[in-house]
Amino acid sequence: MSNYPLLSLAIWIPIVAGLAVLAVGSERNAPLARMLALFGAIAGFLVTIPLWTGFDVANGGMQFVEMKGWIPRFNINYHLGVDGISMLFVLLNAFITIIVVAAGWEVIKEKVAQYNAAFLIMSGLMNGIFTSLDGVLFYVFFEASLIPMYLIIGVWGGPNRVYAAFKFFLYTLFGSLLFLLALLYLFINSGGSFSILDWHKLPIELGPQIWIFLAFLIAFAVKVPMWPVHTWLPDAHVEAPTGGSIVLAAIALKLGAYGFLRFSLPIAPDASHELSGLVIALSLIAVVYIGFVALVQADMKKLVAYSSIAHMGFVTLGFFMFSALAIEGALVQMISHGFVSGAMFFCIGVMYDRLHSRQIADYGGVVNTMPKFAALFMLFSMANAGLPATSGFVGEFMVILAAVKFNFWIAFAAATSLILGAAYSLWMYKRVIFGDIANSHVAELTDINKREFAILGVLAICTLWMGLYPQPFTEVMHASVNELLNHVNISKIQ
Repeated sequence: MSNYPLLSLAIWIPIVAGLAVLAVGSERNAPLARMLALFGAIAGFLVTIPLWTGFDVANGGMQFVEMKGWIPRFNINYHLGVDGISMLFVLLNAFITIIVVAAGWEVIKEKVAQYNAAFLIMSGLMNGIFTSLDGVLFYVFFEASLIPMYLIIGVWGGPNRVYAAFKFFLYTLFGSLLFLLALLYLFINSGGSFSILDWHKLPIELGPQIWIFLAFLIAFAVKVPMWPVHTWLPDAHVEAPTGGSIVLAAIALKLGAYGFLRFSLPIAPDASHELSGLVIALSLIAVVYIGFVALVQADMKKLVAYSSIAHMGFVTLGFFMFSALAIEGALVQMISHGFVSGAMFFCIGVMYDRLHSRQIADYGGVVNTMPKFAALFMLFSMANAGLPATSGFVGEFMVILAAVKFNFWIAFAAATSLILGAAYSLWMYKRVIFGDIANSHVAELTDINKREFAILGVLAICTLWMGLYPQPFTEVMHASVNELLNHVNISKIQ
């Protein structure tokens, strides 16, 4: 299968499908637009499956590589490839795209074609980010992915959607400008190469490395988002439609974390060691402080949005302890968060579609009218709290275990997230689901239909599969993580 341009297909099938959906954009063609979007999303996922089945787990380098000249004058190439770190995110992105198209099937009534097209195009652009091995190509995909999400929030969002969309765009654009400056510096100092793999081999002094690292840190911290540049995320989640929240949490937050592994650690290894204390401190603030912030939220979407920031704090914490166990744990946490947070936002969307409220106080006793939904929502709430046998436990446990070896007090602080996660997840669940029926609106609720059950059922299977048998995920990333660590630690010794 390596003779086929699988990565190009993973990028361009969703984009072409999105443009095709856009072409049938009139409201009377809404059923056709939905079917075409679903077909495009499924096709986009099917072409990523050979990446998994044909992947050589013993090879820590780039696989399925594609290389073509793009702008020869500036040595800019259409250069794609995946390793054990990036391949899983291509699959996750393609999988979540199907979920999102299905999630909006009955809910989105206006501009149906445009809505689905935005998600398909964004899916292709995000696959471009995860597979790009050329700095300019990465930057083009990185910036272009902002546009569909900006439109999704700004057009199909809630009452304050314009404010939330602008805030999202301005925060991420500011970080991206610093990122561009770092790319130009690397281009000049590499003798005119935009190859990311060439940049990994550059001998850069510690002083310039620190400036490069800080530019990357700001750009990627906004995307993760890390404390204190996290404030755009709750607003974006609250105003975004359900599909927008799912993609934002499941995929878009991973772009910043992925950037640390593809750029910060290998290009500025000495600076990464030098400033690891700063990143660890910011990560622990996200884990502990944001956990307390989540605890006092009255809006369910805001609560899950803040919990996402806390969970992503685990990811950045794992990256900067420089051990295979920590980085693999962080990567597992990223994949798990894609399943669990996507499911949590879909569950909130299911209730919002029926009651048109996200306020916890407007619910109570939902189990009496929606028993199937309550059972599935419990599973995802438990996974969000890090219950053993769910995917939410595996990554956090690996990172905490690595932290114990690194520094006991860092591990102790990180472990408080298990208590806080249980507190805010289960307290929300108790107030919304359990007890007597709170009001007449809750009494009129209807349980999930077949479409909603299928979506939640698939996500439940993924959550349990990863929780009970994480080896297929960890063995894929192991060789690539070891290769990254060898590079970072050897550079530090030299």
